Parts: sequence; structure tokens; C-alpha cells
Amino acid sequence: MERVEFKRDCEVISIPAGERMTLAAGTEGQVTQSLGGSLTVHVGAMGLVRVSGLDADAVGREPVKMEAPEGETLEERMWAALRSCYDPEIPVNIVDLGLVYDTRFDTLDDGSSAIEVRMTLTAPGCGMGVVIAADAEDRLRSIEGVSRARVDIVWEPPWNPRMISPEGRSKLGID
Repeated sequence: MERVEFKRDCEVISIPAGERMTLAAGTEGQVTQSLGGSLTVHVGAMGLVRVSGLDADAVGREPVKMEAPEGETLEERMWAALRSCYDPEIPVNIVDLGLVYDTRFDTLDDGSSAIEVRMTLTAPGCGMGVVIAADAEDRLRSIEGVSRARVDIVWEPPWNPRMISPEGRSKLGID
């Protein structure tokens, strides 16, 4: 864990409540995770907060711009985009966690594409669902030619740890 001090006021999102708040310059914390461009920072009694990669300079890091995912087909780029999304409390992407249940592609009248994703969360009470879904939508929209993206949170079938991919299990030290 890396100790950091906020160099400027910075909007963050509390974990797991998902509430937006501003941390003042001078606030100290420890980076517990920096995957997918965003940072998870433990800030004393406040607990965990998510710092957008675009605001990484607030803790002395280079800002991380969302890059267009690589791949030859729309489907490959979609999966690459989704693999860049992380649950802020778990160091495994949402695909390898087994959270993505269904994807659909449509070609719109203007020739652009629309992507719809059905995903779940590891627990129904997870307050970060809206944030994770919005992050996934933003990353899907970063794909060239995609003009619409929608991510719906669903609860059926219920998620369980057996849905984690072999890669995810390895990262978590399971099995």
C-alpha cells in the first residue's frame, strides 16, 4: 500500500455507499488498489474512496485517460473495455469476476453501434453498482463507432464465487 497526500481538493466516491464527496487538499490516505485506471484509497476513519483516473494527479500520479479498447471486431473491443472495469473493493475485473451475464449489439440507422450489457454485482447491497455500471458504459462508449451503451444491473441468476473465471481465481488465490 502506497501512502499518499491529496495535493488538491478532489471529488471522490465513497465505497461502498457510492456517495460523491470532496476530499480537501492535505488529506492523507493509502492506495489499496489501482486497476483499470481508477484508484481505491483508504482514508482513515472515512474508509475507502474511489478516485477517478482523470484525477490521479490529486495524489501525485499521472492522470489516466480512458483509451479506446483494442481488438479487431466490435465484440473483441467490447470485452476488452469490460475487462478494464473493476469492482473497487476486489482486484479482479468485472468479466473475470463473472459479473457480466449477457451482451447485445445493434446497428443503428446512422451506422453506429449500440451495446447493451446485463451484469450483476457480488452482493445485492453493493452501493457501487451504479458507479460500476456507469464506468462500464463510459468504457463501452470509448469504442470507435459505438454511440450508445447501456448497462443494466440484474439479480438473476444470483452471483456466486463459482462464476469467477480461472484467471480471476488465480488473482484472488482461490483454488
